[in-house]
Amino acid sequence: MTRALIAEDEPILAATLARTLQGLWPGLDIVATAPNGVVAVEQALALRPDVLFLDIRMPGQSGLEVAEELAERWDGPAPFPHIVFVTAFDDYAVQAFEHAAFDYVLKPVSSARLGKTVERLRAALEARTTMAPDALGQLLGQLQALAPRAAPSERLGVIRAAVGNAVRMIPVSDVVYFQAIDKYVNVVTADAEALIRVPLKELLPQLDSAQFRQVSRSTVVNMGCVTSAVRDDLGKVMLTLRGRPEKPRVSPVYAHLFRQM
Repeated sequence: MTRALIAEDEPILAATLARTLQGLWPGLDIVATAPNGVVAVEQALALRPDVLFLDIRMPGQSGLEVAEELAERWDGPAPFPHIVFVTAFDDYAVQAFEHAAFDYVLKPVSSARLGKTVERLRAALEARTTMAPDALGQLLGQLQALAPRAAPSERLGVIRAAVGNAVRMIPVSDVVYFQAIDKYVNVVTADAEALIRVPLKELLPQLDSAQFRQVSRSTVVNMGCVTSAVRDDLGKVMLTLRGRPEKPRVSPVYAHLFRQM
């Protein structure tokens, strides 16, 4: 029996989606309904469903963030689940994904549209096809590009980090990588480190995206400092950075950034 998990913060919508799915797919076992993204991650890792229906906008973590975290933490024999994003994006966005390997449906979810999704899922499951990490990365990138954006932030040139009683001025160009640690970000240069109390989410829009790229949920690297990317026997990609001994691991979602040209 195919097992599914629904992550939706609006109980009425979650119940409606579950009821519609059970009408279209009697053999589907909905093993859990998560009220937010944080719970969705833990339930998915514990229950290992075959299909995830993820609302894109949820408290705690968005559906996109849930997919990213699962891509990093999913291991074991169970194949990575098929992901269907549930979203309120416009029809143009829906059309853009009509041919995607993985699907998404527009709120309010119609039975006819969901029926097409069910057909696609059943065919994929019968063929035992699974989602390639690169495909997930591409899909997430497209969805993130479609999401409403805040006003562009002023480009950051210097980071002010408190060190004892002093404030150290760190040129952004000197940063080798940033690493999120709880509510802080560790700013790492070739010869020093400093903590700043800024969430990585707030810091990212202020960085030059051509120079700094996210390689996992917690790490952003200066691409000019990446000297090599090595894939190990398990398929995990590790980076070597100029001037630093650490070797950050690349999430499968971002592995496409280090393909050979």
